[in-house]
Amino acid sequence: MKKIIRITSVSEQPFKRKKVAAYARVSKDTERLMNSAAAQISYYDAFIRNNPEWEYAGVYADCGKTGTLTYKRREFCRMMEDCEKGKIDMILTKSVSRFARNTVDLLETVRHLKSLGIEVRFEKEGIDSLSEEGELMLSLLASFAQEESRSISENVKWGVRKRFQTGEIGTANKHILGYEFDEEKKKYVIVPQEAETVRRIFHMYLGGYSLGKIAGILNKEGITTVKGHKFSEASLKAIIRNEIYMGDMRRQKYYVEDPVRKNKVCNKGELPQYYMADCHDPIINRGTWEAARAEAERRAASANPVYPFTGKIYCGICGNHYTRKKSVRKGKTYVSWICRSKKRKGMSCLGVNFSEEELKRTAARILGKDVFDEEEFAEAVRDITIKKDGGLEFHLYGGRKEQWQRV
Repeated sequence: MKKIIRITSVSEQPFKRKKVAAYARVSKDTERLMNSAAAQISYYDAFIRNNPEWEYAGVYADCGKTGTLTYKRREFCRMMEDCEKGKIDMILTKSVSRFARNTVDLLETVRHLKSLGIEVRFEKEGIDSLSEEGELMLSLLASFAQEESRSISENVKWGVRKRFQTGEIGTANKHILGYEFDEEKKKYVIVPQEAETVRRIFHMYLGGYSLGKIAGILNKEGITTVKGHKFSEASLKAIIRNEIYMGDMRRQKYYVEDPVRKNKVCNKGELPQYYMADCHDPIINRGTWEAARAEAERRAASANPVYPFTGKIYCGICGNHYTRKKSVRKGKTYVSWICRSKKRKGMSCLGVNFSEEELKRTAARILGKDVFDEEEFAEAVRDITIKKDGGLEFHLYGGRKEQWQRV
């Protein structure tokens, strides 16, 4: 019987050192924490270089950056790009909370790195992302870190609101056009040159200039916002409406809705606001500020006029609102209300048109009046439905309905 011997080829694979990097983060730019960041960088630099089996791939450090949003961390993003380029085999980091507080971000990042064959070691927790139990432990710890972030956020908000209640300015914007915050005096002080720009903006606005025209003049002269940007209509509108320029402050106009997503939203009554009067020197007097506010309201009303029937008439066929239409025929002006679908491209509706005069006469009759009274109509009528046959159904506040039919 033939004897067959299998010969295995043995070739020694050259030893390849792992390319190891480290990631560090501190959340505030204070001197103490900056020293902490420097210490972490020095530690990891020496730790990696002293291991003969590792090749130094760098230390990435973000200072003064949130842990809940990875895309806002420049060094973190640069590290991820280097991972994609194959420059890193393993990442060292102090703890889960330093890497990311957002559970979803953490797991997505670790899974992506795992797909690239890159290991992440969390020293404090002793977790290796490539191990079998690694992802389960990370899910639990990241959830704790995220809730800790929420708790910290709520505590900070509580402290800020307490300062608002006592009249302390606290964590205010340090530099607003025309003002700088004086840390010793704990109040805003006027920046003369910028204050002149503010006065000029109010003067031009009350002189009849549009916000677009004002922005064009300032930008042409090379005058910028405090952040060095060009002026826009939106930035000028914020200046015109800001009570800070007459020496007052309204606190908590905006608030962070979710500490994880860090989304700032306008406070429309969800949280209390605090108004502080005469808390610093004004740049303009109250009369000028009030005049600018009144002018802003006048322009807004002119640009988007509101009529007695605006938002109150519905089409009984398609359910759309009716809109006001003004036309001129043979030198005479006609005002009517038509279904909005008729004005939209690609849409049509058989809803009956009504002249504004006929609507006023009918509304007055329904309310038992000889003439139409705009204020009484607004207080009594919730809305009107125009039926397919041209009849009107008035829905009054209190639940009462009144029908009207064309003769």
